[in-house]
Amino acid sequence: MNTKKNILEREIIQTQDGSTTIHIKEWDECYHSKHGAIQEAKHVFIKNGLSLFENKKISILEIGFGTGLNAFITFLETKKRNLSIDYVGVEAYPISAIELGSMNYIDELDAAEYKLIYDTMHQSNWGEKVELDTFFSLTKREQFFQEICDVEQFDIIYFDAFGYRVQPELWSTLIFKKMYDALKENGVLVTYAARGVVKRSMIEVGFTVEKLEGPPGKREMFRAKKINN
Repeated sequence: MNTKKNILEREIIQTQDGSTTIHIKEWDECYHSKHGAIQEAKHVFIKNGLSLFENKKISILEIGFGTGLNAFITFLETKKRNLSIDYVGVEAYPISAIELGSMNYIDELDAAEYKLIYDTMHQSNWGEKVELDTFFSLTKREQFFQEICDVEQFDIIYFDAFGYRVQPELWSTLIFKKMYDALKENGVLVTYAARGVVKRSMIEVGFTVEKLEGPPGKREMFRAKKINN
């Protein structure tokens, strides 16, 4: 997620599915859904994004690396789906080691055998590509979303910025044009958001947008596709 964390009070909270997240008190905004951090990640990014690609080599861009939950769940899914993934996570304000230590994703995902992978995701240097396994590489970029300038590099974008209510500038046509440009033809962008203003911005830059059933606690979400005419 993208915010000036140094001037906002933060706390660790437990979401309704038992998994933890970070809550920003001033905004009443969380890194993941209060209704279930893991449930949200699996529904939005895996079920409605990653599941469209199986038995392939693909590249993923995550907008808001945050706690690393989406990246870690994606790593766990790769073998099930016979995927080879080049994963890029963009984050302007990395979380602290103390906050990372408070996340309970290893236990909640029953993934003790992959704890070293999760730790390496966070301990690896920013700006360097790390081979976490033969089928999964990770590059973390400490970067503002407005600075992204990739062109036709990614098959999927996980768009996990803070909500429109607190950071509307991250849901603008300027940002979505960058997302559209970063995707390969027939690439998809998935997000938990479902506001009309967000849909209009997506359509304005060329996306074809569909409304899908949302994760627990949220009625709807968007999936946007880059379909060149």
